[in-house]
Amino acid sequence: MTIINAKIYTMFGQHFENGYIEIEGKKISEIGNMRNFSGSGEFNANGALVFPGFIDCHTHMGLFEEGQVYETDDANEIGDTITPHLRVIDAINPFDRYFSDALRAGITSVVVSPGSANSISGQVSAIKTYGVCIDDMVIKSPIAMKFSLGENPKSTGEKDVPKTRMAIAAGIREALRKAEKCIKDLEENPNDNDFDIKNQALIDFLKSKAPAQFHAHRACDIFTAMRLAHEFNLKFHIIHGTESYKIAEYLKKSNAGVFVGPIITDRSKPEILNFDLKYIKILHEAGIEISITTDHPVIPIQHLPLCASIAAANGLGWEAALHSITSVPAKLCGISDVVGTLEVGKDADIIVFNDDPLKVGVTPQLVICDGKVVVDNFNKGLIYG
Repeated sequence: MTIINAKIYTMFGQHFENGYIEIEGKKISEIGNMRNFSGSGEFNANGALVFPGFIDCHTHMGLFEEGQVYETDDANEIGDTITPHLRVIDAINPFDRYFSDALRAGITSVVVSPGSANSISGQVSAIKTYGVCIDDMVIKSPIAMKFSLGENPKSTGEKDVPKTRMAIAAGIREALRKAEKCIKDLEENPNDNDFDIKNQALIDFLKSKAPAQFHAHRACDIFTAMRLAHEFNLKFHIIHGTESYKIAEYLKKSNAGVFVGPIITDRSKPEILNFDLKYIKILHEAGIEISITTDHPVIPIQHLPLCASIAAANGLGWEAALHSITSVPAKLCGISDVVGTLEVGKDADIIVFNDDPLKVGVTPQLVICDGKVVVDNFNKGLIYG
């Protein structure tokens, strides 16, 4: 398939006012200016705007399904506080209708995380939003280990679950220290077969050098995340970061990114009483990498472009807002080798708009995921599935 006569925003620094993209199989095989194109295109964009598929960096897609009754709530294992061995791919339901909502909005990739009831919540995965078998949809798994600090793990679970910030941090520290000790012991005695699935998950995490993702709203909890990351030499990013604007200079020094959101929200929890949209501008001006998230289903996944639009209007700017749902989440989540920008060799996740994608009410006319047309509003309507 070839798209011709398109205004292409590659999201890696190069734009084509009148360009083409050629797709072979699941990959982009060529991209450039029309003056260098000698073939014929199956799809004439007639000047439409082309972007890489949008990415939501933090969701619970397929874990909290529509309706959110007990039978479809698989995000939090509240009977235990330390659950690093849990893998979201064992619970995601790709038939949840929100996957089709995501595709209609041009969101072709999402990062799925366990909930935040557990101090160590489990393994985070990046997946495509098109497919029927989760194993075929995986981009990379795991991409990170999820940790939770503050109000959520304090207020959720059974009586033996930690109820203070001290106990939460201590439990995380104990589990990581045990994993560190086992790594050292195994180096000295490789035949030690004392298997513990939780401990093994943390051993694999520490050895992989994958980042930690810390659910944290308050500034004091963000500092705890920094403290733990420093103790265990972890690369890390902050999920939500409601009060991150108060400590932007510290975050900048730590090289941590912030997964900003949900930003269409009331101040419904004590931790977000200091929520203010000004924090987007403060973080951006401090040079901190920002990725916009819906935290689906807190904000339904299809409203990711709306969230980016609000961020743009509150100091992020149009181009940076688009980067916050394409190239930046791909980079922060370790999947930029395959998605996030339009480049030769990357996955053919492409969306085509007749108007500004950050304008309220605008939806893509064409959505391509893994080289397959999954939404076509020019000619055929919705055709995926």
